[in-house]
Amino acid sequence: MSGQSRNAGFTLIEILVALLIFMVSSLGIARLVTRTVQQESESYQRVQALVLLQDMQEKLGANRQAASCYASTATLGTGYDGTISCGTGSTAQRATAVADLQRWDSLLEGAAEKDGASNVGALIGARGCIRLVDAGERTYRITVAWQGLGDTVAPASDCGKDNYGSDAQRRTVSLLVRLGSLSS
Repeated sequence: MSGQSRNAGFTLIEILVALLIFMVSSLGIARLVTRTVQQESESYQRVQALVLLQDMQEKLGANRQAASCYASTATLGTGYDGTISCGTGSTAQRATAVADLQRWDSLLEGAAEKDGASNVGALIGARGCIRLVDAGERTYRITVAWQGLGDTVAPASDCGKDNYGSDAQRRTVSLLVRLGSLSS
């Protein structure tokens, strides 16, 4: 038996092993790319939620005389009907509160970016909540909730609760706003 006949097929096995290693590493890279895209999307949504929080914080601070008009048990992002129940502030200030809430509702629904007539700038399933935390201290909690792409730990906030299949997919960011009295 010659040396060449003993080595016959050995090169083919080397090629198959190299191909197997290449395929496994390609699958690993594909999984890494998929995970990176998912994390980028989650990060983008968190930034958008923070922008929405800051927007409402500015509106609340600018219309502090009618601040109680912003707080309710309603969840925005589902089509705000324009009703408020508060007795503070002037008629114009209450009208400003309604306009601010309607605008924030439309931003939660994605009105900041449009594709033709469709809103496309929204977080996935965005919801917004404004709650009065302490009337004496004039402290409000503004929360934005949305649906994440995967399960994590369910947030403590109740904003958007039971809207996203699994509560572990719900993401929230909250901001406490304390409004000082500007009178002397």
